[in-house]
Amino acid sequence: MADHFSGPRILFDPASDVADVFAFPSPDRPGCLVLVLDVFPAAAPTALFSDAITYRFRVRPVAPAADRAAFTVGDTEYGLDFTFATPGRLPGSPEPLQLGTCTTSSGEEVLFLVGGEKPTEAEGLRIFAGPRLDPFFIDLGGVLAADTTQKLAFRPGADNVLEGMNVLSIVVEVDPEVVFGLDCGTLLGVVGETVTSGGRPVRLARMGRPEIKNVVLASKSYDLVNSDLEIRDLYNEEDAFALRPDYAEAYRARFDANLTFFDCLDGELVWPPDDQGTHPLTELLLADFLVVDISKPFAEDSCFEIETALLAGRPHATCGGRAPNDDIVDTLYTLLVNGVDGPRISDGVDQATRPATHDFPYLVAPNPSPPDLMTVMTALLTPAEAQVEAA
Repeated sequence: MADHFSGPRILFDPASDVADVFAFPSPDRPGCLVLVLDVFPAAAPTALFSDAITYRFRVRPVAPAADRAAFTVGDTEYGLDFTFATPGRLPGSPEPLQLGTCTTSSGEEVLFLVGGEKPTEAEGLRIFAGPRLDPFFIDLGGVLAADTTQKLAFRPGADNVLEGMNVLSIVVEVDPEVVFGLDCGTLLGVVGETVTSGGRPVRLARMGRPEIKNVVLASKSYDLVNSDLEIRDLYNEEDAFALRPDYAEAYRARFDANLTFFDCLDGELVWPPDDQGTHPLTELLLADFLVVDISKPFAEDSCFEIETALLAGRPHATCGGRAPNDDIVDTLYTLLVNGVDGPRISDGVDQATRPATHDFPYLVAPNPSPPDLMTVMTALLTPAEAQVEAA
């Protein structure tokens, strides 16, 4: 799943689990950037944010690299930090209330109430935080079956494993000229992450592009490079804009091996590795941040379009980034298996429980009776053999 439950460590701290990140131009405010951070997969509709975690967006200017393999990243960083107070109750109120604070990179602070349907507005900012229906959708059975059978296993009319589930969402609409400054540029790299609050912050989880950890980097059911190493916890700790050299080659080895596996799921090779065994997509995906062009109008299903244009050596045509309704599983598998302009692959799941809207805060109200967390976890942990049979 996009980034839900992306490693053993995060399973024990769901409040810090980054489930999804979205970045797209505002549909109704040209020039503005919408950022969405979803955390706490399978949250109850009454769930609240942790007061011990900073929920963070990091944004940097980027530019296409000369070798068409990745993006160069600017040194200037624009951040938005969200912290939350310990929940409290007003006299006579049955439900706990929680206040949040948005802090910009210039030190400006904006207070807001969690769960308030009316957004909080400040100069250059519009903010919502609270429970929402999970916008992600995927045929998890087909994904796991492909890992076991080593061939595509998607089928029409598949079930969305996240049907009816909720998340905690932070949605912020930013006027970059006001909040970031006039020189921030229009092509931006975006990362969402959770870090410990206070003292020396420790990165708990982070996400740029969808399905990098849970699909591309996940250990496979057969013997590939370093498959006995649960690499996702290490990868979660990394700075997406500046990987440490300590494990960089381990990440590259896993990318090279697994990307070649995905390429061969249909029995054909469209991404031949170079003489050193490096897959053509490794460096691009290792630069793990969403790339969005805020000078372009809002568009759905434009995720990875900027990256594929870079690979093809042509100008990008859309805003890129990622919108909540983007069918990213289809887009990713098409790129990995069939190449830049190959025929589209479908996982058989075409939309979320209820699609997102084009109005702030975009994600729809939470399910008041979501599936029980244990039921969800049981489905996720179903043995691979059963997933193959179901697919």
